[in-house]
Amino acid sequence: MLNTIIVDDEPLAHDVILHHLSAHKDINISGQYLNAKDALCALATSSIDLLFLDISMPELSGIALLKVLANRPQVIIISAYQEYALAGFELDVTDYLLKPVSAQRLEQALNKVRKKRKHITLNPKAPLTITLKIDREKHKIQLSDIDMFEAYGNYVRVWQGEKSLLASSTLKYILQELDTSFIQVHKSYVINKHKVVALSTESVQLASGVSVKIGKSFKQQVRDII
Repeated sequence: MLNTIIVDDEPLAHDVILHHLSAHKDINISGQYLNAKDALCALATSSIDLLFLDISMPELSGIALLKVLANRPQVIIISAYQEYALAGFELDVTDYLLKPVSAQRLEQALNKVRKKRKHITLNPKAPLTITLKIDREKHKIQLSDIDMFEAYGNYVRVWQGEKSLLASSTLKYILQELDTSFIQVHKSYVINKHKVVALSTESVQLASGVSVKIGKSFKQQVRDII
């Protein structure tokens, strides 16, 4: 079962979500809140697996809520505003849905949640960090903070948003140290799948706004990222 809470200042939005969720027997509604402040207590004291979250709310926005949470559950943002999608994916939300939400689109989002949960369950010891040599010193970097790795001559650029670090390593070595959150899309690029916001036959767009070209030999394995 997925212990779930809904946070939205519109009661009608709760009704729509609950109606769609009635067809999913593995979803247990642990709480419903009309503002983010009231939800903070439940998120801090209860074991919550999934959070349905609105963005535009009085006092504390959905984005602000996510920024103050130390241990976030999986998050599905449901918003009337598309312009917050980038900020949401930068905070590693599982999916971003636009209102009004259809049953089919919500099911797709829930399948992403289940897939991600299954991976965590099957890989409890999956690495959370990677240690790389940067400027002659070893640095431990959180994998969830990394957008992509880029081959750069005898080095690898480690991209975190618009910033990058130059590591003394190779893509081949780095791939051996990564979990399944990362995938190679080109001979020179390995990306974090959770940072992907758009996918075409030729390129992958990341939450940072960067577009990465897909190599011909990698197109088959990349098509199911989203």
